[in-house]
Parts: sequence; structure tokens; C-alpha cells
Amino acid sequence: MTPSIPLSSTAAADARIPAAHPFAAHLRRVAAAGTVARPRWTPADGALPSLFLSHGAPMLFEMADWMTELHDWARALPTPKAILIVSAHWESAPLSISSTRPAELVYDFGGFDPMYSAMRYDTPDAADLARQVAALMPDSEPVHEHRSRGLDHGAWVPLKIMYPEADVPVLQLSMPTHDSTRLLALGERLRALREQGVLVIGSGYMTHGLPFLTRSDWTGATTPGWSADFDAWAADALARGDVDELARFRSAAPGMPYAHPTVEHYTPLFVTLGAAADPTAPVTTTIDGYALGLSKRSFQAA
Repeated sequence: MTPSIPLSSTAAADARIPAAHPFAAHLRRVAAAGTVARPRWTPADGALPSLFLSHGAPMLFEMADWMTELHDWARALPTPKAILIVSAHWESAPLSISSTRPAELVYDFGGFDPMYSAMRYDTPDAADLARQVAALMPDSEPVHEHRSRGLDHGAWVPLKIMYPEADVPVLQLSMPTHDSTRLLALGERLRALREQGVLVIGSGYMTHGLPFLTRSDWTGATTPGWSADFDAWAADALARGDVDELARFRSAAPGMPYAHPTVEHYTPLFVTLGAAADPTAPVTTTIDGYALGLSKRSFQAA
């Protein structure tokens, strides 16, 4: 008789998800594809790309097509040694990092099924990555560790879909400013991590005008003009590598301020671009389209 293997707290929580739930179906698809997406990163793979992803909310766990897109994206990359993620949902200065050890997730949402507030994402210790990040920062910007702070939903929701095995160390870095120049510089400091097998991610949402969505938008029957116009503008600027245009979004982008009545879901994009080898090079769009009227546009930069 084969001895039973104790479930991790992450796997145990996932096992309680109803079998008919779309995320349960996603986990079955992942298992059928094999638990190892690709071999772990080695120096022979070269630098990993930096990513910008639109992260959705807990309702993302109910969107089968979007979950498939995210997981297929992860499978197309070497499995990283670690992940450093900057989320729209942690605006904090001075620059800070989350706990290096698994901590209670930040369930920073309301009005959803209680099941989502029982989910776990207990990844391996990220102390090595924390030391790497601290070493890259100038003396004028030391990094503060919040030892009791876990990952917020801008980090754990998409990563739980992309890497559901929870076997990659994850560290969250706060977003200390919305100034594009400073965020590009922050990304540039993080660039060396990519050459060490660390996946650097900016997590936001290409459009995020939640207060202006209509019932028709929420059902997916329509896409608001301000969302489509902003997305088309951003896609064009990204394809041209026009960082200056992207930085002028407040005054230059059509659809403002409806697309971003507050800017925290857009500005992680500049960390992603800063971490690229050439921030002015065209990016590769990996996910596009709309969910609930909002642009899902996500991309990777070499």
C-alpha cells in the first residue's frame, strides 16, 4: 500500500474547492498537463523577461479562458528560481518587502464567496531573494521588511493560477511612488535579478475604471469606449517602445480619467519596463481582450 503524502496547506485548501468550480477544473487541467511546467531556470536560459499582467480579482478564479491564458504563459517560460512582484495594492514608502516566509494572505476584497478568503498560497522561504533585492538598492533607499505581511490579491491571485503548485519563492515589493521616472529607475535596479532566474512582475490592470462600468459592461455584453480607447493607445505606444508617451498618460491617453480614476493599476507597468534590457524596445503582448469591460492586456519585455 502506498503511504499517503500529507497535503500542503495550499493543496489542502484547494482540495476543499467544489469540483464543479472553474478553478477546480483549472487545477485538473494543470495536473493533466504535468506538474512540472518546464525545467527550472539555469544560466543557459539567459535572462528571464519582465512581465506586466492584468490581475483581475477573486472573480478571475471563475474565468476559465483567462486562467488558461495565464497558466499557458507561465508554462512557456522556464520555471523561475523566485518571483518578485510589485502589485497595485501595496502603495507604501519607504520601499518595503513582504514577509520572506509564508504569512497570512491579504484578503483585500469584499463581497465575494467566503471560499476565496480561505484560499492559501504558501510558497517557499524567500529570504535569499530578499537579500538580493536589498543588495541592489542604494544606501539612500533601504528596504524594510514587513514580517507579518503576506501577499495581497494583486500578487497571489494571478500567481496561484500561473504557479498553482506554490513551489516557487515569492516576494512582494511595495510601490513607493507613482512617478514614472522613479519607477523606471526602480525597475532598472531590479534588472540584474532577471539574469539570476528571478521573474520580475508588475501587477496591475490595463484599464480599471470600476466606478464607470454599466450593468451591460459587467455582463460582458459591451466594452466601454473609454476602456477600448485607452487600451488601443497603450498598445500602440508599447508596440513602438514609446516610454515617454506612456508616461504622459494623464494628459495624452484617450479615455482618461475614466480608464484610471486612480493610477495604481497602471503605474506598475513602469517597473516592468525599467527591468527590461531596453525599456524602449517593443514588448510582446501575451494576453489581450476584455473582462467585465476592462482591458486584460498583459505583456512581457525582454
